[in-house]
Amino acid sequence: MNLKAYEGQYQGEPAVWLKCESYEAAILPGVGGNLIAFRDVDQGYRFLREPQEGNMEEFKQNPGVHGIPVLFPPNRYEDGKFPWNGQMYQFPINEEATNNHLHGFLHTIPWEVEDYGVTGRESYVTVRVTVNSQHPVYSMLPHEFTFKLTYTLSMDGLSQRVFIRNEGDQPMPCLLAFHTAVNAPFHVDSSPEDCVVRLSIGERWEMSERMLPTGQLQSLTPEEEQLKGDGVNPYFAGLDNHYSAAPQQGRNTMELTDRRIGKTLVYDAGTSYKQWMIWNNGACKEFFCPEPQINLVNAPNVELPPEQIGLYALNPGDIWEETSRFYLK
Repeated sequence: MNLKAYEGQYQGEPAVWLKCESYEAAILPGVGGNLIAFRDVDQGYRFLREPQEGNMEEFKQNPGVHGIPVLFPPNRYEDGKFPWNGQMYQFPINEEATNNHLHGFLHTIPWEVEDYGVTGRESYVTVRVTVNSQHPVYSMLPHEFTFKLTYTLSMDGLSQRVFIRNEGDQPMPCLLAFHTAVNAPFHVDSSPEDCVVRLSIGERWEMSERMLPTGQLQSLTPEEEQLKGDGVNPYFAGLDNHYSAAPQQGRNTMELTDRRIGKTLVYDAGTSYKQWMIWNNGACKEFFCPEPQINLVNAPNVELPPEQIGLYALNPGDIWEETSRFYLK
């Protein structure tokens, strides 16, 4: 069986590569622990949006729209601020048009490779970030914690395990999403018109001009009803929408079908993610981002029940875990 895990290069950037038969995947520890590639080499499938050859510097300047970037805390926070446990946290304003903070910090900083190898019929890699009082992140998010990502490649596809442990003595906010960038189409010879997507969404959150939830819910359009039903083309309109998650058959999934080849890519994100963002870069017909989120955008600033908006505390010593998987059917 062709099964490997090894250190190498991805367009000149240090990477850890995983292989299992015709599947391969690559992670960039030095650029946010981003799982930048997941492919089926024999079939010509590239499931994730990757940087074009020669564009790595441009990618590193904006690493949030390729591969699987880690958003922690995810998406926008009003004026870069949010209250927590009697304190007001301040993040830099990095989206000047809205005067918001956007996407946190874990997708831009270096991660450490903890382990990689082969076990049984799988290859795997684990990367981690450990934040303490000396870490640059601590000045914005004053908590000590460990964040680990383990990716495993097998004939059952690519699995992702998230592990977050609060190493400090105060409750910390557990705010997380993945800005997963999916190629549509994922086959080199298919067209955008061949693609149909289904997503386990519930209702759409109303957003202000600053792209912050108002706390109100909106009815779905006919195309959005198709999105949660039998499926619709992912480029039916320009999308930058926020939805509650509504698991179907006990699963919280995105399913992208290429009707030309009769294959469906399933992204089973896990039911701990209570919200979805969907962004398709202005209906670009190249990729879209189904983004599973624990929390509502701007959740600490929203006056709604914590359980409804996914505003969770991770108490000292507590661990939060979830597993997601990509596979073909």
